[in-house]
Amino acid sequence: MSTVHLNLGSNLGDSRTVIARAIVMLARALSPARLALSDYVTSPAWGFESANMFTNRGVMITTERQLAPMDVLRATQAVEKALGAATPHRNSDGSYRDRLIDIDIIDIDRLHIDTPQLTLPHPRMHLREFVTGLLLQLEPGYPTPSR
Repeated sequence: MSTVHLNLGSNLGDSRTVIARAIVMLARALSPARLALSDYVTSPAWGFESANMFTNRGVMITTERQLAPMDVLRATQAVEKALGAATPHRNSDGSYRDRLIDIDIIDIDRLHIDTPQLTLPHPRMHLREFVTGLLLQLEPGYPTPSR
């Protein structure tokens, strides 16, 4: 059994529709799965200046099978690409930019992973109230790291 926590964000286009489509695609990719969805929250861009507010939603995916972290990463990246997020979410200098969809893996089965491709739990989640608030909405006892 696996439990995956994701945070989906968008600040371009019809953000709620894009996030909803991403959730449907993720459910198919990681099927069979049960989903729990947080409320939507709107917040200013984090880590860069933008005139566009972000819409975010937390997703908790529970499956009866064990999910490999790299399979989850590939699934999230495939959904981002399929929804038209062809450009990276960072500029060439490493700074963030506006984006149609961004899917962050926050946690998978409380694993601790640190590879060039994936770090779990998400290393900056405790800095982002829009992430921790939605995570706690989905799992009130989740042990979020302190700031």
